[in-house]
Amino acid sequence: MSKQLLKGKVALITGGSRGIGAAIVKAYVAHGAKVAFTYRSSAEKANAMATELGDGVKAYASDAASFSAAEALVNEVVKDFGSIDILINNAGITKDTLMLRMSEQQWDEVIETNLKSVFNMTKQILRPMLKARSGSIINMSSVVGVFGNAGQANYAASKAGIIGFSKSIAKEVGSRGIRCNAVAPGFIETDMTDELDEKTREAFLSGIPMKRLGKAEEVADLCVFLGSDMSKYITGQVLSICGGLNT
Repeated sequence: MSKQLLKGKVALITGGSRGIGAAIVKAYVAHGAKVAFTYRSSAEKANAMATELGDGVKAYASDAASFSAAEALVNEVVKDFGSIDILINNAGITKDTLMLRMSEQQWDEVIETNLKSVFNMTKQILRPMLKARSGSIINMSSVVGVFGNAGQANYAASKAGIIGFSKSIAKEVGSRGIRCNAVAPGFIETDMTDELDEKTREAFLSGIPMKRLGKAEEVADLCVFLGSDMSKYITGQVLSICGGLNT
């Protein structure tokens, strides 16, 4: 790596053991950051990944949807690493179904995991960041939070909520040197998209001007930029990474 954009920084990344989260963890390590990342269930996989990435990387079992767990996590990471310069709220789930069939539980689980978790983690991270008078908070939204999607009212609501939340936090703490932005991925190659049949995949691609799905590593590159000093005058923004889908 010719230039390590995150050298000397400590990042906390939720949902970092798989998919986009794992790609972000790896990109951050490659750019010189020390990384704490969370997982909910796959302890063996998460710890193996942390070991493989070497010193300065640690996996934590934590449920970001729990306010008390978020508080304990931030305290533990600050104790272990000394500070937290970057927070990436990446943890998220889907429970897709049409509104007529959606249960209260399906609504509540998605809102709690995707949106309440962002409140929980940001609430806890602000104290050390305010003390340091610097920090970058990156919240993972979605293009679905921008333009909606049938069968995803719960997911779209959670991701749209993240956008409004991010803009509000940017206005609250910008004067203290803390930035807050939202990233809105489109269709990204993951385990979930690998299972799509050819017809569904073609339907997705027809709406994307670049005619391909995005890569998790491309989302990670954007997060590297937003965590680095290269983006030090960018806050309160929603950056879509979608191959032109949201155009």
